[in-house]
Amino acid sequence: MIRETLAFARRSLIGRLRQPESLAPSFVFPLFFAALGVSSFGKAATRLPGFPADSYLAFSAAGAVIQGVLFGATAAASDLATDIEGGFWERMVASPVTRSSIVVGRLASSFVVGAVQAAVFLAVFMAFGVRVHGGIGGFVGVVVGGGLIGLAVAGLFAGFAIRSGSSEAVQGAFPLVFVLLFLSSAFFPRQYMSGWYRHVADVNPTSHVVEGLRQFVTRPLGTQQFATAWGIPAGVAVVSIGFALRSLHRRLAAP
Repeated sequence: MIRETLAFARRSLIGRLRQPESLAPSFVFPLFFAALGVSSFGKAATRLPGFPADSYLAFSAAGAVIQGVLFGATAAASDLATDIEGGFWERMVASPVTRSSIVVGRLASSFVVGAVQAAVFLAVFMAFGVRVHGGIGGFVGVVVGGGLIGLAVAGLFAGFAIRSGSSEAVQGAFPLVFVLLFLSSAFFPRQYMSGWYRHVADVNPTSHVVEGLRQFVTRPLGTQQFATAWGIPAGVAVVSIGFALRSLHRRLAAP
């Protein structure tokens, strides 16, 4: 099964590289929003008492990573739905391979793409003066965290793709997850929020994940960063992969 999973992961990665138009939004939009945020709030934000970063650019790095990974993971699931729509899925299922490797290979590629995206984003932010206070360990923490987030989100959307068999359905479900990013502390610290928005941000797991990633950049290494930035998406990944595999078994069992 390992060899088959690696083969499907390689196929998925090559397919993504051959479609730069599908990868471009996951890099362009997060960097655009980061630049827009710095130009709008950069000077004012850092004057706030207790602002949790040296600069707004350093503060926004974690949000850019998650935003880009969400785009990338959704595109991977959409490719899976396209395989189903185009009939290539039936050819893979009919081949002498372990059925679960078809899905697990796709999800493994999402982990790799998410990690690469996180590394690229962090390298770009560092080129513009962001200092990673966690050092090499902090850099690795962000990269692995990005990969785990990609794995978790890809598992969820892969389940949708297998159940619906429609890339349009996958794209239509994307705003339901993406809105969690805007209802979190990805773009503004929770301590300055109030009302219902603060309550939603407090219970939103995305807030805790993004804050864990941010602390890799803004603080020395500690156990809290790993518990939130790795632990939460890893837990979600276990559930979402189970959902994807269950969707696979249901589709194979359907007459």
